[in-house]
Amino acid sequence: MIPDPIDTLLEYLRFPTVSTQVGHSDDLEDCAHWLKNLFEKIGLSAAVYPTAGHPIVVARRAPDPQKKTLLIYGHYDVQPAEPLEQWNSPPFEPLLNEREGKIYARGSADNKAPTLAHLLGIASTLEEEGELPLNVIFLLEGEEEIGSPHLETFLREHRHELSADIIVVSDTGMAPGNLPAMTYAMRGVAAMEFLVRGPSSDLHSGLFGGAVANPLSAAARLIASLHDGEGRILVPGFIEDLQPLDPWERELLAAVEKISSTGENALQRLAGVRELVGEAGFSTFERLGARPTIEVNGFGGGYQGEGTKTIIPREAFVKLSFRLVAPQSPQRALQQVEAHLRAHLPRGVSLEIKPGHCGDPYWMDPHSFYGKAAQQALEESFGVAPLLLREGASIPIVASFKKILHLDTLLLGLANPDCGMHSPNENILLKNFFAGIELNKHLLKKLAL
Repeated sequence: MIPDPIDTLLEYLRFPTVSTQVGHSDDLEDCAHWLKNLFEKIGLSAAVYPTAGHPIVVARRAPDPQKKTLLIYGHYDVQPAEPLEQWNSPPFEPLLNEREGKIYARGSADNKAPTLAHLLGIASTLEEEGELPLNVIFLLEGEEEIGSPHLETFLREHRHELSADIIVVSDTGMAPGNLPAMTYAMRGVAAMEFLVRGPSSDLHSGLFGGAVANPLSAAARLIASLHDGEGRILVPGFIEDLQPLDPWERELLAAVEKISSTGENALQRLAGVRELVGEAGFSTFERLGARPTIEVNGFGGGYQGEGTKTIIPREAFVKLSFRLVAPQSPQRALQQVEAHLRAHLPRGVSLEIKPGHCGDPYWMDPHSFYGKAAQQALEESFGVAPLLLREGASIPIVASFKKILHLDTLLLGLANPDCGMHSPNENILLKNFFAGIELNKHLLKKLAL
């Protein structure tokens, strides 16, 4: 019997599976076992694998060597819900808004509803057909939101039992206008924090100002050195190896941009800004998906309290992140930025650099057999031809799948453009959730050919 989709989703969303907060470790454990039981109820065998962090759940049907194998990946962990005061309803007490046709809860779009849609699609096919047209493996982890620190090791250790022909991930978004989309490229990511140190302690700005370098001023100058006035990255070697887009890609991106230029679909509205800016010479969607970026994520130091405190601070910090496109290497990008910062370091201060997490860019041919099959399944499920997207965000594990399992990934998004992913009032459109169930059913048939 197929579980009730809404009731099951509401139950799933009540687990506060925040992977970055130690206090929720038991919640992640409980959710992993809840998923195992759900898989078994619909007719799959399932196991919960402990890791040094949060568990991994693997489920499958007994394989038929004559059939192709599909691996479906998802994650059951979620982002922290803070700031709690900005939620219109409690983040782990899912709210069904029938007027809007949405469910509001942390994890609704990222990634519980999309993952559950695939599970329920399998359940529906088994009930209707009695069997699946191809072998299916589910791989669900509880650490995606903290960079999947233990998944690569798991992939290597279980490489043979995870052997497949293609992977499906629904952890991306719909196109502007809530149109169906297949993402064929994703930017990679790298991060770094640097500290600019000056005097051994905060100094009186009247007694020492003009004779001692100010770390905050020095950090601001380093930030300013990363781009020119037209938004171009000035780090030597950072963009020199990039290949120009093929004409068909530019045409696709232009079509997406046209859809998202006005009205409800306008990017300005979704972002809450008055105008869009970026690297000169490229369209908005080229900048979003096909160009690298350097972003300042945090900048601070000195006195942060009320009123004035006239000091030269002892240090300043800056947090940077980098979105990368093929053939850029995250490690190489970090080396290039470090060399640039050291070359531009003002006199009188020192620099300490702390590299952060990395993830490689990803690209697959959307015109391959699997790419075309996915697009056909999307069209049959949503009633309109899908758009092809280059995604600006990153799912580092997709590159790991390519490196370790040697498999391409079909990125079939179900999250509505205004889903509020990672933000307060995250939500999922129920029509997307139900279309995702149908998508799984159509996809099984198309991939089995």
